[in-house]
Amino acid sequence: MTAIPTAPRMTSDVHDTADAGLLLAGATGLVRVNLAAIASNWRALADRVGPARCGAVVKADAYGLGAARVIPALADAGCTAFFIATPGEAESARALLPKADLFALDGLAGDSGETFARLGVTPVLSTLDDVARWSAQARARGVKLPAALHIDTGLNRLGLPARDVRRIASEADLRAGLTLRLVMSHLASADNPADAKNREQLLAFETLTALFPSVPRSLAASDGLMLGSAYHFDLVRPGYALYGGQASQSNPAPVRPAVTVMARILAINDVPRGETVGYSATWRATRPSRIATVAAGYADGVPRSASAPDGRPGGYVMIGDTISPIVGRVSMDLITVDVTDVPPGIARAGEFAKLIGDGLSIEDAGYSAGTIGYEILTRLGQRFERVYIEDAR
Repeated sequence: MTAIPTAPRMTSDVHDTADAGLLLAGATGLVRVNLAAIASNWRALADRVGPARCGAVVKADAYGLGAARVIPALADAGCTAFFIATPGEAESARALLPKADLFALDGLAGDSGETFARLGVTPVLSTLDDVARWSAQARARGVKLPAALHIDTGLNRLGLPARDVRRIASEADLRAGLTLRLVMSHLASADNPADAKNREQLLAFETLTALFPSVPRSLAASDGLMLGSAYHFDLVRPGYALYGGQASQSNPAPVRPAVTVMARILAINDVPRGETVGYSATWRATRPSRIATVAAGYADGVPRSASAPDGRPGGYVMIGDTISPIVGRVSMDLITVDVTDVPPGIARAGEFAKLIGDGLSIEDAGYSAGTIGYEILTRLGQRFERVYIEDAR
């Protein structure tokens, strides 16, 4: 579908009760976020993993879609555990969620301990230094503070190594003043169910978390929860899947698309065979061509890697029902698209080209640009009008 529907309870974060036609008239680009689909996706994942608890990862402004709108929709659906990354995200989320469980994935960055203590946010502690600082904060305040431990099981990014996990478990003074709310880890290869690393990390996680027998455990995010109940433990942490993402094509999650991105066609030009298009003349027409200039560029989140120089394939957009290639270089504000094969009358100045939506998934957009759908979502620029659909009808 290439038009924004006018129906049920559509609102914009700029014009709260704006008419769809007005938005279409004034916008160079639109990001349509289906909040009802996001809520439905969360419920589907929660049903999938029960009796384990299903949380939601809403860091990076809910993957670029607008945390201020996405978080309440998830809370209304029944979610009570949310994962953010930074102190600023914690402030915003707590204002929306006075009573929910909030976990800060980046741990104690800078002086964030004061913020987390004030807000009642649980930091995810990934180093001995973090554990010591949070314990000191608790003892200085004379209160018990909630904490989550992030243990490394093979990703070798954030996470406590096994020797430090054993120290924390055996030396009570290290965790004095702390109430352990969660022990978690993160899978490196969950998007590939056949990868032996999944099983290796599972076994390492089971071994190390046995040192904390009464503490809830969490291992799986969006793709990990599809590996089966052995990976669910007490809490799963989907993020990308909530927004309709499918990082694992061989083991897809039971979710549906929730995002449509469109940009306006500004002009259609006839380009003779042999002429070049775009900066540095990197693409040359091999036939008489019709080229659409579209109001979207790397400032709006279209990766420059989606460029198609020297005849090599790059990214695509969808005009009507026709997949059309980006040609030449992606620039700051514009892309150029070969619409020669689009049926007459469909590609016109003033109409919209679809960057993500039915027929062109987030994964398609990422793969054709040599990246991943996660990056496509989180880099969506703020110049595009956000439109929110709140009703499933």
